[in-house]
Amino acid sequence: MTFMWISSSISENWNMSQGVRKRIAQKLKYYREIHSYTREALSLSLGFENSYIGKVERAKVNITIDRLNKIANFFNIDIIELFN
Repeated sequence: MTFMWISSSISENWNMSQGVRKRIAQKLKYYREIHSYTREALSLSLGFENSYIGKVERAKVNITIDRLNKIANFFNIDIIELFN
């Protein structure tokens, strides 16, 4: 019984994490496109490796708060906008 509870809890946390990553991915793509940046150009402008923005937009990486803050500052928005 305990195993099922742990497994369910892990699954719920995984799904929540995936949802947050997907939302950030959507918002990042939105801001990148309205400012006419390619993924590579934005990555380089932010000092990230050239494929990093693409990975974030595909929700393949866990982005740090520091990098989210750098992106928000770059686009002159509050960091919370990347989550809304």
